[in-house]
Amino acid sequence: MILDKIDKKLINLLQNNSKQTTKQLSLQLNLSVTAIYERIKKLENNKIIEKYVVIANKKKIEKSFLVFCHVKLVQHSKEYVTVFEREILKLEEVSECFHVSGDYDYILKIYVKNMEEYRQFMVTKLTAIKYIGSTQSTFAIEEVKNTTVINL
Repeated sequence: MILDKIDKKLINLLQNNSKQTTKQLSLQLNLSVTAIYERIKKLENNKIIEKYVVIANKKKIEKSFLVFCHVKLVQHSKEYVTVFEREILKLEEVSECFHVSGDYDYILKIYVKNMEEYRQFMVTKLTAIKYIGSTQSTFAIEEVKNTTVINL
């Protein structure tokens, strides 16, 4: 599906506030409510819009301690990668996991309450995964920019 200018504007508006009504969106884009509804459905059906989410205030839910953990596997074989990735998917503390190039094999984004909770996570969950050779943790001091919007 090729996105036109209106599709791109619509996606940008929804990324900033997905709770807007089709009427509100129609006024901003000078289209009918029906046209907006049909465009949104087309974007959803083509998996351009994957889902709608709530972004929780991490401080208010006591998950504001952000850690980036670099993980190196003992060996980069298919079995080791498969086992690691399967186990990482089970860990609720890990919000994102990227298979990367460079000195480490993975970068994990982890939210916990505090250092004590992170230590417990490392000792009982993460390092219990087979085939991890080493880890390096980096703790976020201040959030300078954090956005979910990919501007079109």
